[in-house]
Amino acid sequence: MSKERRVALLGGIAYLITFAASIPALPLLEPVTDHADYVLGAGQDTQVVLGGVMELVTALAGVATALALYPVTRRVSRTAALGFVSSRLVEAGLILVGVVSVLSVVTLRQELGDGTDAAAGLTTVAQALVDVRDWTFLFGPGIMSAINALFLGTVLYRAGLVPRALPVLGFIGVPLMVTKCMVVAFGGMDDLSVASLLLTLPIAAWEFGLGLWLTFKGFRPSPVLSRDSAPA
Repeated sequence: MSKERRVALLGGIAYLITFAASIPALPLLEPVTDHADYVLGAGQDTQVVLGGVMELVTALAGVATALALYPVTRRVSRTAALGFVSSRLVEAGLILVGVVSVLSVVTLRQELGDGTDAAAGLTTVAQALVDVRDWTFLFGPGIMSAINALFLGTVLYRAGLVPRALPVLGFIGVPLMVTKCMVVAFGGMDDLSVASLLLTLPIAAWEFGLGLWLTFKGFRPSPVLSRDSAPA
């Protein structure tokens, strides 16, 4: 296996892992994210912690996509390659803040949730932590995924390393994703509404399609694959 094929394979697998981990994480975290009084109830702590672990895997796999592809992306544009790594790191950081917020609700329930005197205060604190997670989810997997698509899509499109339809799909998804996040941020619709999911679909299709292509096909022949160093 050539070095370039190995780079593509690792990047593709990392992309697929982000999907395999992020999709089940949402229902696993639902007992906390959808119920402000979770901190006072019996709780489904094991399920929620598992969801947090899945989001942790999502964050790490996201960073892995940028690091795995860097040896090739830097040959096309060092700026875009570093931008992709940086945006993935920011996205991972936001996801981790959200994970810590949700797991803090679990800790509150375990340590303080048995008492009834401070029930209202506990619910308020728990809801605040859930709100933090909602905002990190909006700006992490939301806004940052659009920035990721701009950086990586530009590299792949310029070099022709994958079918150009894939990065074009990502470019189409960028304004749709940003619009969705802004409308949600200003209370125009729910983040999990049908309209929101439809606006998210192009970016999701771009990332999933790219993961499949890199895993099973690899990079297309391109002059950049024969370069030993990146351009200035």
